[in-house]
Parts: sequence; structure tokens; C-alpha cells
Amino acid sequence: MTELVYQYDSYQRELEAVIVKAFSNKLVLDKTIFHPKSGGVDNDKGWIVYNGLETPVLNVYYDKDSGVLIHELEKEIDASTGTKVWLRLDWNRRYRLMRLHTAAHILSAIMYRDYNALITGGNISEDYGYDDYSMEVFDREAFMKAVEKANEVFKQALDVKIYWLPREEALKIPGVVKLAAKMPPHVDRLRIVEIPGVDVQADGGPHVKNTSEIGEIVLLKIENKGKNKKRIYFTVQP
Repeated sequence: MTELVYQYDSYQRELEAVIVKAFSNKLVLDKTIFHPKSGGVDNDKGWIVYNGLETPVLNVYYDKDSGVLIHELEKEIDASTGTKVWLRLDWNRRYRLMRLHTAAHILSAIMYRDYNALITGGNISEDYGYDDYSMEVFDREAFMKAVEKANEVFKQALDVKIYWLPREEALKIPGVVKLAAKMPPHVDRLRIVEIPGVDVQADGGPHVKNTSEIGEIVLLKIENKGKNKKRIYFTVQP
């Protein structure tokens, strides 16, 4: 099992790790700062440094069959099990993903509070994010108001708290899961992301420490994608 260092410190940009398994251009490591594509957030990118050479990390993902976390490199490196390597994040990409991810949490909290809307799909990439909401009626004004309220939250400079709770205790919190058709993984303890007075969600991805870091949501587009699928596209200022 790979230790997910980013879950404890999303700001750690470099780390020494040990190769648990190497095959072709793929590595399994004992620990990592790279967030895989999961939870509706794109994977991190960066570099593996070995023998003074930097090899780009193109993809990070969980193998569907084994559940093992895979680091896919641009090319194979001459390293084997037990070898120490240095991990370096593409920090600009990671920080954009963090800002967009925390912004999405706040936006979803407002949509849930004001319209009882749950997320039915979505994704966050480096450039923008989108979320689908379980709204029967296409209400453009509702999305515009939610964005305005989210931007006001950012200005309050609220600390983002990260902690773990026993699964059963966590699931008793109202709104701790804002996905319409998906529950958190079946683990004994759930990682909780809390923005006091605004949102509490079970979540495994990287976030900013304070809402002031987000800046401002820029609304890109609103679409009616069908029943229970009202979509908002958004980004954050550079």
C-alpha cells in the first residue's frame, strides 16, 4: 500500500521514495506526493529523479484489477525494487488543481444548502472544472447566485481543516457526501475536509489551506445536459 503523503501535506513539492515494483515504464512506490486521477480531479504530473536524470511522470492512477497505485513515466528508467528515487511535482499544475478543487467544494456546499442539489458528475482539470447537479429545472440564475456566494466565502479567508473520523461517525454528518450516486470507499476511517460554517465533506484529494488562496471563480458556461444533469463550467483567476 502506497502512503499518500499529499493527504497530510498538500504543499509538499518533493519527496524521496523507494521503488516497491518496477515494470516497463511504470513504478509502484512506498509513498508518494502525486495525486492520482480520482475523486473527479485530474492526476498530478511532475518528474522522477534518478541518477541525476529527470523523467517526466505522465499519469498516476489506480490499477483497476489490483488497486495498486501506478506512476506511469515517459520512458523506462534503469532502476529496480528497493531503489531510492526523488519525486518532484509540477507545482503550478498541482496548485491550480488545489484551488479549483476547494472552489468546487464550496460551490457544491452552496448548491446543496440552497437548492438541495447533489453532484451527479464532473471533473477538475488544470484549466477548468465542471460539475453536474441533480436539478429538475434548468435555473441559470441559481448557478450565478451560487458563484457570487462562493466568491464571498473566498474573501472571508477561512482555514480549510483536514482530519480523519471513524467511517460510521463521519457518515452521520449531514451532507458529508454530496455525490448523488457514490459513497466513500469502504475504509475504517474517512478523511474529512471542513471549511467551518460552510462545508464538511469526505474527500481524499489535495486542497488549499485557506479560502483566500482560491481568488475568484470565473463562470464559463452553464448547460442543460438533461434530467438531473444541469452543468456548470468554471475556472479560477490565474
